[in-house]
Amino acid sequence: MSSYPDVRLRRFRRTGPLRALVRETRLSLDQFVMPLFVAPEGLRNDELPGMSRLTVDQLLRETEDLVRLGVQALILFGIPEDKDEQATGAWEDEGIVQQALRALRPRFPELVLMTDVCLCEYTSHGHCGVIVDGEVHNDQSVELLARTAVSHVEAGADVVAPSDMMDGRVAAIRDALDDRGYDNTPILAYSAKYASAFYGPFREAADSTPSFGDRRGYQMDPANVREALRECELDLEEGADALMIKPALPYLDVIRAVRDGFDVPIAAYNVSGEYAMVKAAARAGWLDERTAALESLTAIKRAGADLILSYWTKDLAQWL
Repeated sequence: MSSYPDVRLRRFRRTGPLRALVRETRLSLDQFVMPLFVAPEGLRNDELPGMSRLTVDQLLRETEDLVRLGVQALILFGIPEDKDEQATGAWEDEGIVQQALRALRPRFPELVLMTDVCLCEYTSHGHCGVIVDGEVHNDQSVELLARTAVSHVEAGADVVAPSDMMDGRVAAIRDALDDRGYDNTPILAYSAKYASAFYGPFREAADSTPSFGDRRGYQMDPANVREALRECELDLEEGADALMIKPALPYLDVIRAVRDGFDVPIAAYNVSGEYAMVKAAARAGWLDERTAALESLTAIKRAGADLILSYWTKDLAQWL
């Protein structure tokens, strides 16, 4: 086997064009999804752009900018005006996400509109389901999640993404969609969603911090990967069309394991805490945001993600 001095791997590293010729992992804007928060009243977040709450009118203007830059997919999170124990705002016809979808769909017919299907933004207690005797009741929550998914598709969603981690919710959503003639609507399942410390800025933006306890009783233990593979397998059996791992950067090994284990589209969510850490370090002058963001996103892609949800999507549209 040849080696130095005959083999010199630096030859293709010498210039930018040479490096580009042999680059193994590439970022493409058409594989990125921009998360947006919609609410009855806007709330600007200058420290974390991309995590502001937008009214429907503001959402339309922001989407115009995104489409002009070449962004092709959004995922919507809703913050209702009122919350209750049954998460009524998640599935009612005049819910904030439903209003946003009906405003977006005719204006941007080619845009992929995804929705987060969860109850945490809509419950008065901030948990991802209905509380019975102090705990999240799985099956009662699943009924409302299926109802929410149908309401999103009726309003114009192309893809529904259940993020609650209730058992059986993919099957319930698939059945509910099929029963109403929406058998062509894909389900992007948050199949491996971990009980992570990296969700803090999102919970502030979505006003979804639990009022008691935590979510470890339904989100996954960060120590487990074999369990993630079981979750993915079950979701596929129930009718999921694509699988999501969340967060992304602390779970690159999980992304790789899922990629190796299943021949379906794999998504990863580059979550708010990952984004906020780089933003904070860049503001302190400790690193360059663009370089760090591109490196992070490349690592997620290299690990095996086909599509990435990231708050850097708008910036990426300009960087690329």
